[in-house]
Amino acid sequence: TGSSDPYCIVKIDDEAIIRTATVWKTLSPFWGEEYEVHLQPTFHSVSIYVMDEDALSRDDIIGKVCITRDMLAEHPKGYSGWMSLSEVDPDEEVQGEIHLQVEVLESQGGRRRLRCTVLEAR
Repeated sequence: TGSSDPYCIVKIDDEAIIRTATVWKTLSPFWGEEYEVHLQPTFHSVSIYVMDEDALSRDDIIGKVCITRDMLAEHPKGYSGWMSLSEVDPDEEVQGEIHLQVEVLESQGGRRRLRCTVLEAR
């Protein structure tokens, strides 16, 4: 039909933490959702999987983006820009990108927080 029914799954070190709502029949989804999770200081990566819901078979994986500890070390004040979706299944072609903003915030008491905002997707 030329459209998808996308939703996202956020994983921290391969453990699913968040599932967004499905946005029906679009190639430019907007969720407008916010979540706050505790990120262990020893975490390795935060991955955002973009999925396509399918009522008749298993959901398709459109692609993913991954924010690693190394990426945060390279951008200590944060990162903002478009990131291309990468493949999850090597047999599947991946198209699409996410405009991502990642900030490392210092809170009172010296604790650090990671704020990850998905601004747009296409």
